[in-house]
Amino acid sequence: MTDKIPQRIIISRTDAIGDVVLTLPLAKRIKTAFPNAQLLFLGKTYTRAAIDCCSAIDEFVNYDTFEKGTETEQEDFLKSLNADVIIHVYPRKSISKAAKDAGITIRIGTRNRVYHWTTCNRLVQLSRKNSGIHEALLNMVLLKPLGIDAPLKEDELFSLFAFDKIPELETEYKNFTHSGKINLILHPKSHGSAREWSLEHFEELIKSLPAEQFQLFITGGEMEKEKLEYWIKDLPLHVKDVTGRFTLPQLIAFIQRCDGVISASTGPLHIAAALGKFALGLYPPIQPMDPSRWAPIGERATYLVVDKKCDECRLVPEDCHCMNEITPLLVKEKILFYFPLNRSK
Repeated sequence: MTDKIPQRIIISRTDAIGDVVLTLPLAKRIKTAFPNAQLLFLGKTYTRAAIDCCSAIDEFVNYDTFEKGTETEQEDFLKSLNADVIIHVYPRKSISKAAKDAGITIRIGTRNRVYHWTTCNRLVQLSRKNSGIHEALLNMVLLKPLGIDAPLKEDELFSLFAFDKIPELETEYKNFTHSGKINLILHPKSHGSAREWSLEHFEELIKSLPAEQFQLFITGGEMEKEKLEYWIKDLPLHVKDVTGRFTLPQLIAFIQRCDGVISASTGPLHIAAALGKFALGLYPPIQPMDPSRWAPIGERATYLVVDKKCDECRLVPEDCHCMNEITPLLVKEKILFYFPLNRSK
C-alpha cells in the first residue's frame, strides 16, 4: 500500500467489450476505497460507450490515440494525464514502457509478463489462463498493492458494476418492443471472439417459443448483417431483424429496454448481465473459454455448458460440437424457468 492516497488512477484495459464490462467492478471497488480519486479508463474507441455507462469512471482515455504516437509522444500522452497509479489489467508492452517513462509513481502489473519486471514497480502473482477463477475476480487481485481487499465470490460482484449511466434510446427504436410480450434478444455471432451456437439451433429455439408470448430480435453488427441476411429472411414473424441498426450506445439502450439476451460469451451478453437483465450464455467445456472464467455476472445471469471435459474442438472453432450438444430444448427450458408461459412478465 502506498503511503499517499492516490488521486488519479488509470485502469488500462484495451481489448473487447465483454472484457471491459467485466473490469468495471474493479473501478467501483477502487472508488469505494478512494472516493475522492479520479478514475481514468484507458480503452479502445469502440468500447467507449460501455465504459461511459459506468458511474465509477470519471474519464475515458483513448488507446487508439495513444497507439498512433511515437514512443516519445506516447510518454507525453500518459504524462499529460497526471496520474499517480496505473493498473495494467490487460498488459501491453508499449503502455507499460510509456507509463514508466512518464514517471507514474505506482505501476501495477503481473509477474508473468517479463517486460513488467523492468516497467512495473508493484508486481502481482496472477495467472489467468487455467486458473478456473472468474475473470472479474482475477482482475481484483491487482488491487492488492493499493491495500484494497477484493470480493471473494462472484455473487458479490454484481453490485459493483455501477452500470447506470444508460443512453436514451432513440424514439424510432422504442416502438420495436412489445409491451405485452417477453422481449428477448438473440445474438448469434461473436466476431470470432467466442464459440458460437449453430444457426440451426437458434432457428429451432425460435420456432419453439410461442409468438403470443415472445417478441424476438436478432442483433449483430454491419458485417454480421450480411452473414445472417439469408438466414433471417425465413424466420417466423415474431422475429425482428435489427442487425446493423445500432451503434454501441443505442444497442446498450435497446438491451435496457428488452428483457434479456441469449448468446455465446459476447459483449451484449455481459452488458445485459450488468444491467440486471436475463442473460443466458452458451459456452464450450474448454478452458479458458468455459463459464468458470467468462460466465455472465448479474442478478438474472445464467449459462449452459455440456457436462464434460473436451479439447477435441479446440482447433476447429467453426464446428464446435460441444457447443451444439447444448440442445434448443435445454435453452428453452432455461428461458421458461425465468419466463413461465401464460404468466405476465
